[in-house]
Amino acid sequence: MPGMQADKSSLPALFGKGAIFLMEGALGERLKREYGLVIDGPVAMGDLLYQPGGKEALQSLWKGYLAIAERNGLPFLATTTTRRLNRQRMANTAYDDQIFLDQVQFLKQVLAQAAVPAYAGALLGCCGDAYTAEGCLETAEEAEAFHWWAASRFAKAGAQFLMAGLMPTLPEALGMAKAMARTGLPYLISFTVKKEGTLIDGTPIHEAIAAIDAQTAPNPLCYLSNCIHPTLLQQALEAPVNQTALVKKRFRGIQANTSMLEYDQLDGAKELMTTSPNQLAEAMAVFRDRFQIFGGCCGTDERHMAAIAERLVNR
Repeated sequence: MPGMQADKSSLPALFGKGAIFLMEGALGERLKREYGLVIDGPVAMGDLLYQPGGKEALQSLWKGYLAIAERNGLPFLATTTTRRLNRQRMANTAYDDQIFLDQVQFLKQVLAQAAVPAYAGALLGCCGDAYTAEGCLETAEEAEAFHWWAASRFAKAGAQFLMAGLMPTLPEALGMAKAMARTGLPYLISFTVKKEGTLIDGTPIHEAIAAIDAQTAPNPLCYLSNCIHPTLLQQALEAPVNQTALVKKRFRGIQANTSMLEYDQLDGAKELMTTSPNQLAEAMAVFRDRFQIFGGCCGTDERHMAAIAERLVNR
């Protein structure tokens, strides 16, 4: 919806109207490489607000991505840097519930004067390794109980939506979705997707969506994937098992890597793997008439997000 001005529409209402949303680009890689921030503690980026220069760096990155959305008249989505902020990891720190409030309120302040609809979400993640599924919770019941702890705190802190990032297994994704549904907030489920068309545990995308939609109320706003190149995601969605009306209707977004390497090759890489903004925008364009959420992950910066936004607005 080019030319959209800031308004008070709820996220579900705007999504239901078919709006195209720009989501933030990379944060973690840029915070490490450009700002020299340390993000390898128990809660990873969850405590960046308390590091010297952390607030300033985050505000600069979010403002840069927001400005691109504003120039192109696109509503904007951003999430807190809290994928590793969970009950298990918090137990090894001195932090208490105030960290949830600080995270949400800071992001809301950054977005407060946006010239387009802008929504501050809270990011949650799996218990184990998002790329290998090692250590992930084995049952939906266990996962719901585990993730309710954080989801309920983010809801109390005033998050406008919740997002589960890089969910590699169906049982944990289902439990996460159930916990998020209980908050009453709109929520997004993002899978870790293999080019073969499955989650890391081998569950086809279609089966994962069908299972979660059947067992949650309300359902996720939509499903997406992050930390994947659009060409690899296209291959995954074109797998015969995923050529269904359900997948086409409910899988609606991507936060894209700039590299076509798969997770096992990218994870822990010393050098930043990237491609040109125009190359990434060209690869993203294939989803222009299918997806509603377009964001960036590893390797992206303002140049990539600007090229993507311009492509979305100018077909």
